[in-house]
This record gives sequence, structure tokens and C-alpha cells, in this order.
Amino acid sequence: MKVLFIGDIIGEPGRKMVRQQLRGLTETHRPDLVIANGENAAGGFGITAEIADELFFLGIDVLTSGNHVWDKKEIGPYLAKQDRLIRPANYPPGNAGFGSVVISTEAAGKAAVLNLEGRVFMTNLEDPFRVAEHEIEKLKKETPVVIIDFHAEATSEKIALAWHLDGRASAVIGTHTHVQTADERVLPGGTAFITDAGMTGPTDSVIGVKKEQAIARFLYQTPHRFEIPKGPVHLCAVLVDIEETTGKSRSIERIHISS
Repeated sequence: MKVLFIGDIIGEPGRKMVRQQLRGLTETHRPDLVIANGENAAGGFGITAEIADELFFLGIDVLTSGNHVWDKKEIGPYLAKQDRLIRPANYPPGNAGFGSVVISTEAAGKAAVLNLEGRVFMTNLEDPFRVAEHEIEKLKKETPVVIIDFHAEATSEKIALAWHLDGRASAVIGTHTHVQTADERVLPGGTAFITDAGMTGPTDSVIGVKKEQAIARFLYQTPHRFEIPKGPVHLCAVLVDIEETTGKSRSIERIHISS
């Protein structure tokens, strides 16, 4: 099973890049499953039902998210009914939405996608390590293939979770920091890992926002409105090849395309 995972889509520039590049990527790599993190797809903060539907129409099978999924308040009813837009499973019970989904691919059987959020330098949620164990046990009753989007800030937390789940998860793919890392590998137990898949958004920016606004925030330590700049755009992704009968990964490859 080949899985294409597209890093955090940032606003209209990121969505435009997906529109321009996804067909070519699927023709070249022939993925059985396409996943993307969409929590910043609406103006850089949050996602709407209309944007989620657009991304599904373009060929994305599952949208993952993170702490910004709640930024557009109107997304609640959509999260409650659309199980292909998932939110971190370690949020407290009672929140709208699904923390995981099992999806049937056309040629490679079923795959599970699980979303988790880190706690280091972020919100003090339920322990993602223990939630992962519980969720994987449940999901593996349906399929040996379990792909995790770990939306976290700290490199150490992401790497630790991958080692903790080595041999149990097919892939642990980091998101949230928007900078593609060069540490992709398959761990000894068969879990593919990368600290961060990167972002799909403006190249001349500070993790997706206008660089002047980000610099002003650092200089003056006061709130500044963040906007998405125009200009060159890049798409970051990873391609994971998984043995569908065992759920163990064969390879993980970084993809970077510039406009």
C-alpha cells in the first residue's frame, strides 16, 4: 500500500498548490491513499466545511488536523458528521468529531488513520502515548495498517512516540511545525517516521505567515495580526510504502515541489 501524506495546507496558496500538483503526484506515485493535514486551510487558521469538501473533491481521502481545527466555530457540526475530517483523539470526551477513521482503498484493503496532538509546549491534553496504545489496539481489529499524524511541537516528543510505537504503528508522521525535516527512516520494527512532513504554503514566509508580521511579533512581543503572503509556494509531502498484510513499512520518501 502506498500512502501519500501532504504536510499542513496553508490558506488559499496551499489549496491552490494542491489543485495544481495533486493529479501529477498521484499519476507519478500511484498512491492507494492520500492524506493531508488541513487544519490551516482556511486563511491559515482553521478549516471550513466548504474547504474540506473542496479538498476531498481534489482527491484527498482523509484530512487530519490539530490544535487549530477549532478556530472556525462553524466547523463543529461538520466534524460531528464527516468522519474523513478527523481531529486529535486525545481531546477530552464530549468534543465533536472523530479521532480516527478506517478507510477502504480500491486495491490495497483497509487502512486506519489516527490523529494525535502533543503536550510539550501545547495544551495539556490526555497522554498521547497511552491514547495511541488504546486506539491502535482498537483499530488493529479492522486492519494492520495504522498511520498516525502526530501534531506536536517538540521534536523529542515526536521521536519518542515513534520509538514507543515501533512495530505497532505503520507510520508516525509529524506535523505542526511546518518545516520539513530530513530524518525520514523506517525504524527496526517497521514503523516509518519523520519528525515533520512540512507545509504546503508560501515559501517566502515564517511558517506560512507574512515574514514582516512574524518579525514584528518577535521584536515587540505584542500581538500582531498574521496574514498569508502571496508569492512562491511549495508543497511538502511524504510517500510511505506499507506491506498491507503485516502493516509494516518498507520505505518512506520525502517529496518537495516548488512553484
